[in-house]
Amino acid sequence: MRRPLNLGTARCQSLWEAVYLALRNAIVRGDLPPGERLAEQQLAEELGASRTPVREALRRLALEGFVVLIPRRGAYVAELSFKDMNDVFELRTALEGLAAALAAERITEEEIAALEQALADLAEAAEAGATQRVVEIDTNFHALIYTASRNRRLIQIVGNLSDQIQRFRMRSLAAPGRLKDTLNEHRRLVAAIARRDAALARRAAEEHIQRAEASLLKARQEVGAEERSERYGGCGSSGGGGQHEEAPGSEPGSV
Repeated sequence: MRRPLNLGTARCQSLWEAVYLALRNAIVRGDLPPGERLAEQQLAEELGASRTPVREALRRLALEGFVVLIPRRGAYVAELSFKDMNDVFELRTALEGLAAALAAERITEEEIAALEQALADLAEAAEAGATQRVVEIDTNFHALIYTASRNRRLIQIVGNLSDQIQRFRMRSLAAPGRLKDTLNEHRRLVAAIARRDAALARRAAEEHIQRAEASLLKARQEVGAEERSERYGGCGSSGGGGQHEEAPGSEPGSV
Protein backbone atom coordinates (compact mmCIF):
# COMPACT_ATOMS: atom_id res chain seq x y z
CA MET A 1 0.00 0.00 0.00
CA ARG A 2 1.42 3.39 -0.96
CA ARG A 3 1.78 6.24 1.49
CA PRO A 4 -1.17 8.72 1.40
CA LEU A 5 -0.84 11.91 -0.61
CA ASN A 6 -0.82 15.20 1.26
CA LEU A 7 -0.08 18.83 0.50
CA GLY A 8 2.30 19.22 3.46
CA THR A 9 4.20 22.50 3.62
CA ALA A 10 3.41 23.12 -0.04
CA ARG A 11 0.25 24.98 1.08
CA CYS A 12 2.31 28.19 1.06
CA GLN A 13 2.06 27.99 -2.74
CA SER A 14 -1.12 28.51 -4.74
CA LEU A 15 -3.44 25.50 -4.44
CA TRP A 16 -2.74 24.10 -7.89
CA GLU A 17 1.01 24.45 -7.29
CA ALA A 18 0.68 22.63 -3.97
CA VAL A 19 -1.21 19.81 -5.70
CA TYR A 20 1.40 19.77 -8.48
CA LEU A 21 4.29 19.46 -6.01
CA ALA A 22 2.53 16.74 -4.02
CA LEU A 23 1.87 14.67 -7.16
CA ARG A 24 5.33 15.24 -8.64
CA ASN A 25 7.04 14.21 -5.39
CA ALA A 26 4.88 11.08 -5.20
CA ILE A 27 5.85 10.16 -8.77
CA VAL A 28 9.55 10.79 -8.15
CA ARG A 29 9.48 8.70 -4.94
CA GLY A 30 7.68 5.90 -6.75
CA ASP A 31 4.56 6.12 -4.58
CA LEU A 32 2.67 6.66 -7.84
CA PRO A 33 4.35 4.09 -10.12
CA PRO A 34 4.60 4.18 -13.93
CA GLY A 35 1.35 3.21 -15.62
CA GLU A 36 -0.90 4.04 -12.64
CA ARG A 37 -4.12 5.81 -13.53
CA LEU A 38 -4.58 9.24 -11.93
CA ALA A 39 -8.30 9.75 -11.37
CA GLU A 40 -9.05 13.43 -10.83
CA GLN A 41 -11.88 12.91 -8.34
CA GLN A 42 -9.96 10.40 -6.25
CA LEU A 43 -6.87 12.65 -6.15
CA ALA A 44 -8.99 15.68 -5.27
CA GLU A 45 -10.58 13.85 -2.33
CA GLU A 46 -7.23 12.51 -1.09
CA LEU A 47 -5.59 15.93 -1.27
CA GLY A 48 -8.57 17.87 0.07
CA ALA A 49 -8.87 19.99 -3.07
CA SER A 50 -11.35 20.45 -5.91
CA ARG A 51 -10.86 18.85 -9.32
CA THR A 52 -9.80 22.14 -10.95
CA PRO A 53 -6.35 22.45 -9.28
CA VAL A 54 -5.82 18.71 -9.79
CA ARG A 55 -6.56 19.12 -13.51
CA GLU A 56 -4.14 22.06 -13.77
CA ALA A 57 -1.44 20.10 -11.93
CA LEU A 58 -1.85 17.11 -14.24
CA ARG A 59 -1.50 19.36 -17.29
CA ARG A 60 1.75 20.78 -15.91
CA LEU A 61 3.08 17.32 -15.13
CA ALA A 62 2.17 16.19 -18.65
CA LEU A 63 4.22 19.06 -20.12
CA GLU A 64 7.19 17.94 -18.00
CA GLY A 65 6.87 14.31 -19.08
CA PHE A 66 5.76 12.88 -15.73
CA VAL A 67 2.17 12.23 -16.82
CA VAL A 68 0.50 11.08 -20.03
CA LEU A 69 -2.97 12.45 -20.88
CA ILE A 70 -5.01 10.13 -23.08
CA PRO A 71 -8.25 11.47 -24.63
CA ARG A 72 -11.39 9.80 -23.23
CA ARG A 73 -9.26 7.60 -20.96
CA GLY A 74 -7.69 9.99 -18.48
CA ALA A 75 -4.25 10.62 -16.99
CA TYR A 76 -1.56 8.04 -16.23
CA VAL A 77 1.88 8.20 -14.67
CA ALA A 78 4.29 8.18 -17.62
CA GLU A 79 6.17 4.97 -18.27
CA LEU A 80 9.97 5.09 -18.23
CA SER A 81 11.01 3.94 -21.69
CA PHE A 82 14.38 2.58 -22.74
CA LYS A 83 14.93 5.87 -24.57
CA ASP A 84 14.17 7.86 -21.40
CA MET A 85 16.60 5.71 -19.46
CA ASN A 86 19.36 5.97 -22.06
CA ASP A 87 18.99 9.74 -22.35
CA VAL A 88 19.18 10.31 -18.60
CA PHE A 89 22.05 7.90 -18.01
CA GLU A 90 24.08 9.33 -20.92
CA LEU A 91 23.80 12.75 -19.33
CA ARG A 92 24.53 11.41 -15.84
CA THR A 93 27.63 9.58 -17.06
CA ALA A 94 29.06 12.75 -18.58
CA LEU A 95 28.08 15.02 -15.69
CA GLU A 96 29.15 12.67 -12.90
CA GLY A 97 32.47 12.02 -14.59
CA LEU A 98 33.18 15.72 -14.98
CA ALA A 99 32.05 16.51 -11.43
CA ALA A 100 34.28 13.78 -9.98
CA ALA A 101 37.32 14.93 -11.97
CA LEU A 102 36.84 18.54 -10.88
CA ALA A 103 36.19 17.49 -7.28
CA ALA A 104 39.47 15.57 -7.21
CA GLU A 105 41.24 18.82 -8.04
CA ARG A 106 39.23 21.19 -5.84
CA ILE A 107 37.78 19.28 -2.87
CA THR A 108 38.67 20.30 0.69
CA GLU A 109 39.73 17.94 3.47
CA GLU A 110 36.44 18.65 5.25
CA GLU A 111 34.49 17.59 2.16
CA ILE A 112 36.51 14.39 1.86
CA ALA A 113 35.61 13.64 5.47
CA ALA A 114 31.94 14.28 4.64
CA LEU A 115 32.13 11.81 1.73
CA GLU A 116 33.69 9.18 3.98
CA GLN A 117 30.98 9.75 6.58
CA ALA A 118 28.34 9.36 3.86
CA LEU A 119 29.87 6.00 2.96
CA ALA A 120 29.65 4.86 6.59
CA ASP A 121 26.05 6.10 6.85
CA LEU A 122 25.12 4.34 3.61
CA ALA A 123 26.56 1.03 4.81
CA GLU A 124 24.69 1.36 8.11
CA ALA A 125 21.37 2.17 6.41
CA ALA A 126 21.82 -0.70 3.96
CA GLU A 127 22.50 -3.13 6.81
CA ALA A 128 19.33 -1.94 8.55
CA GLY A 129 17.27 -2.27 5.38
CA ALA A 130 16.22 1.38 5.59
CA THR A 131 15.45 1.88 1.90
CA GLN A 132 14.30 5.48 2.04
CA ARG A 133 17.32 6.42 4.16
CA VAL A 134 19.62 4.70 1.64
CA VAL A 135 18.17 6.80 -1.18
CA GLU A 136 18.55 10.01 0.85
CA ILE A 137 22.19 9.27 1.70
CA ASP A 138 23.03 8.29 -1.87
CA THR A 139 21.47 11.52 -3.13
CA ASN A 140 23.48 13.54 -0.60
CA PHE A 141 26.67 11.65 -1.50
CA HIS A 142 26.44 12.73 -5.14
CA ALA A 143 25.43 16.25 -4.13
CA LEU A 144 28.64 16.52 -2.08
CA ILE A 145 30.67 15.71 -5.18
CA TYR A 146 28.77 18.26 -7.29
CA THR A 147 29.45 20.92 -4.67
CA ALA A 148 33.13 19.98 -4.48
CA SER A 149 33.42 20.49 -8.26
CA ARG A 150 33.06 24.26 -7.66
CA ASN A 151 31.31 24.53 -11.03
CA ARG A 152 28.03 26.43 -10.61
CA ARG A 153 26.83 25.73 -14.15
CA LEU A 154 27.33 22.00 -13.72
CA ILE A 155 25.42 22.09 -10.43
CA GLN A 156 22.61 24.03 -12.11
CA ILE A 157 22.33 21.51 -14.97
CA VAL A 158 22.24 18.60 -12.53
CA GLY A 159 19.55 20.43 -10.57
CA ASN A 160 17.40 20.70 -13.68
CA LEU A 161 17.64 16.93 -14.12
CA SER A 162 17.26 16.07 -10.45
CA ASP A 163 13.70 14.75 -10.54
CA GLN A 164 14.35 12.48 -13.53
CA ILE A 165 17.61 11.27 -11.97
CA GLN A 166 15.82 10.53 -8.71
CA ARG A 167 13.21 8.33 -10.40
CA PHE A 168 15.97 6.15 -11.84
CA ARG A 169 18.10 6.26 -8.68
CA MET A 170 15.31 4.74 -6.59
CA ARG A 171 14.70 1.94 -9.08
CA SER A 172 18.40 1.26 -9.61
CA LEU A 173 19.19 0.94 -5.89
CA ALA A 174 16.25 -1.46 -5.49
CA ALA A 175 17.67 -3.89 -8.09
CA PRO A 176 18.86 -7.20 -6.53
CA GLY A 177 22.49 -6.98 -5.41
CA ARG A 178 22.84 -3.42 -6.61
CA LEU A 179 23.26 -1.82 -3.19
CA LYS A 180 26.36 -3.87 -2.33
CA ASP A 181 27.92 -2.99 -5.69
CA THR A 182 27.03 0.67 -5.19
CA LEU A 183 28.88 0.75 -1.86
CA ASN A 184 32.02 -0.72 -3.44
CA GLU A 185 31.83 1.68 -6.38
CA HIS A 186 31.38 4.63 -4.03
CA ARG A 187 34.42 3.55 -2.03
CA ARG A 188 36.57 3.43 -5.18
CA LEU A 189 35.28 6.85 -6.20
CA VAL A 190 36.05 8.43 -2.83
CA ALA A 191 39.50 6.85 -2.79
CA ALA A 192 40.29 8.34 -6.21
CA ILE A 193 39.04 11.78 -5.19
CA ALA A 194 40.99 11.65 -1.92
CA ARG A 195 44.14 10.82 -3.91
CA ARG A 196 43.48 13.90 -6.07
CA ASP A 197 43.57 11.66 -9.15
CA ALA A 198 41.19 13.41 -11.54
CA ALA A 199 41.47 10.83 -14.33
CA LEU A 200 40.83 7.91 -12.00
CA ALA A 201 37.94 9.74 -10.30
CA ARG A 202 36.32 10.46 -13.67
CA ARG A 203 36.64 6.82 -14.70
CA ALA A 204 35.28 5.56 -11.38
CA ALA A 205 32.26 7.89 -11.59
CA GLU A 206 31.50 6.97 -15.21
CA GLU A 207 31.75 3.24 -14.50
CA HIS A 208 29.49 3.67 -11.46
CA ILE A 209 26.71 5.23 -13.55
CA GLN A 210 27.14 2.76 -16.41
CA ARG A 211 26.85 -0.18 -14.02
CA ALA A 212 23.77 1.37 -12.40
CA GLU A 213 22.14 1.59 -15.84
CA ALA A 214 23.08 -2.00 -16.72
CA SER A 215 21.71 -3.27 -13.40
CA LEU A 216 18.44 -1.38 -13.83
CA LEU A 217 18.02 -2.61 -17.40
CA LYS A 218 18.65 -6.22 -16.37
CA ALA A 219 16.18 -6.00 -13.49
CA ARG A 220 13.45 -4.52 -15.67
CA GLN A 221 13.97 -7.13 -18.37
CA GLU A 222 13.64 -9.91 -15.78
CA VAL A 223 10.45 -8.34 -14.39
CA GLY A 224 9.05 -8.05 -17.90
CA ALA A 225 9.83 -11.69 -18.62
CA GLU A 226 8.09 -12.79 -15.41
CA GLU A 227 5.03 -10.70 -16.21
CA ARG A 228 4.79 -12.17 -19.72
CA SER A 229 5.18 -15.69 -18.33
CA GLU A 230 2.34 -15.13 -15.84
CA ARG A 231 0.15 -13.55 -18.51
CA TYR A 232 0.55 -16.49 -20.87
CA GLY A 233 0.23 -19.22 -18.27
CA GLY A 234 3.95 -19.95 -17.92
CA CYS A 235 4.45 -20.46 -21.64
CA GLY A 236 7.13 -17.77 -21.87
CA SER A 237 7.48 -15.69 -25.01
CA SER A 238 8.18 -18.46 -27.52
CA GLY A 239 6.08 -18.53 -30.63
CA GLY A 240 4.00 -15.73 -32.04
CA GLY A 241 0.72 -16.48 -30.33
CA GLY A 242 -0.13 -13.81 -27.76
CA GLN A 243 -0.42 -10.07 -28.04
CA HIS A 244 1.74 -8.12 -25.63
CA GLU A 245 -0.30 -5.50 -23.81
CA GLU A 246 1.48 -2.24 -23.15
CA ALA A 247 0.45 0.01 -20.29
CA PRO A 248 -1.52 3.10 -21.38
CA GLY A 249 0.73 5.71 -22.94
CA SER A 250 3.84 3.52 -22.80
CA GLU A 251 6.42 2.87 -25.47
CA PRO A 252 7.48 -0.64 -26.49
CA GLY A 253 10.06 -1.90 -24.03
CA SER A 254 9.20 0.57 -21.27
CA VAL A 255 11.15 0.34 -18.02
